[in-house]
Amino acid sequence: MKLARYSYEGKVSIGLVVGDQIVDIPQRLPHVPPSIKAVFAGGDQLLDDIRKLQGSSDLKGALLADVKLEAPVPDPQKYLAIGMNYQDHAEEAEAKGVPIPKSQLWFNKQVSCITGPFDSVVYPRVSSKLDYEAELGVVIGKRCRYVSEEDAHSVVGGYFVANDLSARDWQAASPTFTLGKSFDTHGPIGPWIVTADDIANPHDLEMSLLVNGVQRQRTNTSKMIYNIWQQISYLSQVMTLEPGDLIATGTCANVGMATGNLLKPGDIVRVEIEKVGHIENKVIGE
Repeated sequence: MKLARYSYEGKVSIGLVVGDQIVDIPQRLPHVPPSIKAVFAGGDQLLDDIRKLQGSSDLKGALLADVKLEAPVPDPQKYLAIGMNYQDHAEEAEAKGVPIPKSQLWFNKQVSCITGPFDSVVYPRVSSKLDYEAELGVVIGKRCRYVSEEDAHSVVGGYFVANDLSARDWQAASPTFTLGKSFDTHGPIGPWIVTADDIANPHDLEMSLLVNGVQRQRTNTSKMIYNIWQQISYLSQVMTLEPGDLIATGTCANVGMATGNLLKPGDIVRVEIEKVGHIENKVIGE
């Protein structure tokens, strides 16, 4: 299923994407809260009810073209991202003086950075090095702690497209990445959540990023150094992962920092992931 959060006729709700339409879920199922995070927190029964709705013969909703898609989970408790999780990106970072980590390298993107899949993103006036990173996102679907790699798939709610926008000068100036990764609007996600049962193998998806229609990045998620199950298991040794928590699983080579092609105001950045969808954001000056 594709679960989206959207604005239409002055109201924000969640909907089921079916073809070129979006069907309002709480309108059809009043017991379902208007929050994708709350749906996952509500357990399998709510998801099963929505799946049954998907099979209805009388589904009618607003046209996708007439609604505004919003960030599907705007209020996660945590937004965690892994650094240098594709070998080619790790090597290009090393060439710029960033050592390749010997274990999983995690940082926070503060949740205030989250914005919609087609919203503008701001080039901060205090930065001169804005960069892009195409990433497959994971949303946690079940509360978990000390989950094994073998069981990690069972706690995944679904997948989304992410761009881990980064102010490289702020990232380099701090011992941790968090400040350079957390500027307002630097967490566009979406366009919706594709539930885990619709993605047979998240480790075999084509992923690409284009700037002004020109391809900058391309890879397959099979090239992750640490796969999604390893990431979730590792994180859960430290903290309880909650429904709605977001994980960005890493980017590949050819980020702007390495190629000299950093972003500038007016650029349009599009990230596409096979079977998940795409997001597209215009860079605007502050």
